[in-house]
Amino acid sequence: MDTDKLEEETEKDINLPIDEHEEIVSEGGKKVLRRGVYLLPNLFTLAALFSGFYGIIAGMSGNFNEAGWAIFIAGICDGLDGRIARLTNTQSAFGAEFDSLSDMVSFGMAPALIIFTYALAPLGQIGWAASFMFMSCAALRLARYNVQLGTVNKRFFLGLQSPVAAGVVIGIPWVGFHYGVEITQGVSYASAFLTVLAGLFMISNYKYFSFKELNFKGTVPYMVFVLTIVLLVVIAQNPQETLWLICITYAMSGPIVWVYKKQIKERRTDGD
Repeated sequence: MDTDKLEEETEKDINLPIDEHEEIVSEGGKKVLRRGVYLLPNLFTLAALFSGFYGIIAGMSGNFNEAGWAIFIAGICDGLDGRIARLTNTQSAFGAEFDSLSDMVSFGMAPALIIFTYALAPLGQIGWAASFMFMSCAALRLARYNVQLGTVNKRFFLGLQSPVAAGVVIGIPWVGFHYGVEITQGVSYASAFLTVLAGLFMISNYKYFSFKELNFKGTVPYMVFVLTIVLLVVIAQNPQETLWLICITYAMSGPIVWVYKKQIKERRTDGD
């Protein structure tokens, strides 16, 4: 199918109130026109988008426990949509763009608005500036990821992933609300600092292990399976604190590994 015929196909049914999605793809070395969208992976993306939206509503209503769970569920759905698309061979340009827009809402806008409502509003301009800083960094992180897709090492992410950064920020109101922490000026400034720091980690050059090469079909040592069970039990007992601690630990792994490698490099240079 040549380009002119493709353009003629895309111009059909243009008067429909809701037009059909059409996407030009390459199959067998030829350009073909694909109509419609894949249902299963995009349903998970839609679920992530809904969870992020619900998190905003819950946070602005003062229900920070539900807001925390909503962002956590959004993170799970975001992790599943891409894997499902790869497993079922249903990747598409539409799905990739939809996923990025969903991530911007769930892991950029939602955490920024929730943390502002919880602790940053009393700081006035400093509060909304910190909140906007995080949201802007999330947008920059997603834009950089999209343009570097396919050109970077799949074993690592360059910069902290937006779902983990959202977990670091959303953990503040999630844990704080659970323990009834009073919002003092010190708590507000500490929250602003952590919010900005999480945003800067997203646009940093720190490398984070992606876990994309883990083989879930293969075997693992028996002790790894036992430790996984223990971790699940701990999360079930203290979900807010444990999940927040996991996000903070993973976020700090980037700069810690960077410092460690830099020290090794300096020692080798001094040895030479």
